Order: sequence, then C-alpha cells, then structure tokens
Amino acid sequence: MTLLVENPAGLDHLTPLGHPERVERLSEINEALSAPEFDDLTRMIAPMADEAVLLLGHPQSYIDWVRAQIPARGRAALDADTHASPGTWEAALRGVGGSIAAIDAVLGGRAKNAFVATRPPGHHAEKTRAMGFCLFSTVAIAARYALEHHGLSRVAVVDFDVHHGNGTQDVLWDEPRALFISSHQMPLYPGSGAANERGGSNNVLNLPLAPATDGAAMRRAYETQGFARLRDWAPELILISAGFDAHADDPLANLMWDEEDFAWITRGLCDIADEVCAGRVVSTLEGGYDLPALAACAAVHVTELKERGA
Repeated sequence: MTLLVENPAGLDHLTPLGHPERVERLSEINEALSAPEFDDLTRMIAPMADEAVLLLGHPQSYIDWVRAQIPARGRAALDADTHASPGTWEAALRGVGGSIAAIDAVLGGRAKNAFVATRPPGHHAEKTRAMGFCLFSTVAIAARYALEHHGLSRVAVVDFDVHHGNGTQDVLWDEPRALFISSHQMPLYPGSGAANERGGSNNVLNLPLAPATDGAAMRRAYETQGFARLRDWAPELILISAGFDAHADDPLANLMWDEEDFAWITRGLCDIADEVCAGRVVSTLEGGYDLPALAACAAVHVTELKERGA
C-alpha cells in the first residue's frame, strides 16, 4: 500500500506576508489529497525526529544555531529568503521525522511506497547553512539514515524540483553509497548544479535544463541519462525530492512542464524501483509555488504512487 505522511505542524511554520513558501502550500495539498479517490491511502502523522538524527546531515554547532534562531514570538530571518516562527522547529523536525518514518515503513514491509507532505522544504539546506526556505537537509538525512540504520549499501535520491538541490548535493557529496540525480533549470537560484559537478565518488549526476525547456526535452534527458544511470546504480531504495515548481504556471522559474510530465517521471521512477528494489520509493515534498498547479501535480504524483502500492 501507499503511505501518506502528514505534517499538521507544517501549518504552524509561518513566513512573512507575500512569501512564496507559505502555509497555503501545505493546506492546498492536504485538501487535494482528501478527495475520495485517496481514501485508500494509509495515513500517519509525522513524528518528531530525534535531534541526534540531524547529525547525519549537519554538525551539532549548526543544529544549535538553528534552534537559537527560532523566535519565541513573531518571525526571524535566517537569511534573506529563509524565515522562522515559533512553530518552525517542530515543523522542521517532524518533516525529517516523517521521512524517517516513511523509510522505516517501506523498508519494514508495511508500505510499498510513501509520500511525505511537509514543509518547510529541505533540499537547499547545506551542512552548515540554511538557505532557499530550507533549514535541514531532510532527504539527504533520510538517505543516510537508510544507509546507517537499515544497513543498505546503495540508495538514490532523484530531485526534480526546478531549483538545484545544492544542500542534498553538499551532504551526499562524499557519500559513495548514495547517488544524487538532479534535474533543474539553469541559470537559476542557487546557481549550482552544473553537469561537471560529479561528487566525490562520481555519485552526482546533474541535468541542467535551459529556461523554457518543455516536458518533451525533460523526458529525453531522463531517458538518455537519468534513468540509465539510476538503473546502473541499482539502488535498494529510491528517494524523491518532489518539487513541483517546474510547472509552466510556477512564478519562480521558467520551465514548461505540465501535470502529465510529473505523472510520467513518477511512473518512470516507479518502473525502475519495481525492477531494482521491489518498488521501494519514498517521496518528500520540496517546492511548488503556484497553488493550483502544486495541488494538481501533487495529486497526480500520489496517484501514480498509489497505483503501484495497490
């Protein structure tokens, strides 16, 4: 079955008025996934991560710094884009905890795959730097958790957010057991993700896409490079950083994908998972800032997971 991990605490992570990474992102997804066609999902509330698990992605000094930035009231800016409110610490730790719980369920045979609906996102958070709306490198931490606590020898992270997952790349750069694949618009924030960035053990594959790239060009990039590399790697678990901001309607970027493109890439990743790792996929929400497009794309993504999890 497919597990949906929900994070109500994500509604208490407040950002300034007009900020694109806002509460409504999560409430729109929650509403979309409450439709009758999703009644057969197994649901759980994301647990709080043990703070010790954060050390899989960040040094203690950074964790302590983030905690010190959380305001008792109002809001605090960690950088020009990244903000915290009194509810942010719990939201972020439940985001990490939700991905960890999803991995435990999938690797423990209680679910075939999972989607973690959470915010704040995580893929821009570097080892010692909060940025791009992100505090902790959620999916990279989850990847290392699967390796360290479940004894896996190979995992893969596929990030199709429109922005490069620089934080995931930073955390996994010297992790030879983890393959990181990222497709993203270039040039665009954060400026990293060139094809010649290959990781400390040739374990990074970046697929930069020019502005206005449509779904057909994206599909060619994955068919000729991304999917081939993923099959060769033969991971025991596939993790997805599911950003939906490559949609044509998204206000923060200029790619031209539609809902069917997100369904296609989800199907492709599930096909490979069926071939190499018994269908084990854990997907975690990243970006997506046009609310109708975000909700629609999340719904088709979970629909594809659900069909495989049946």
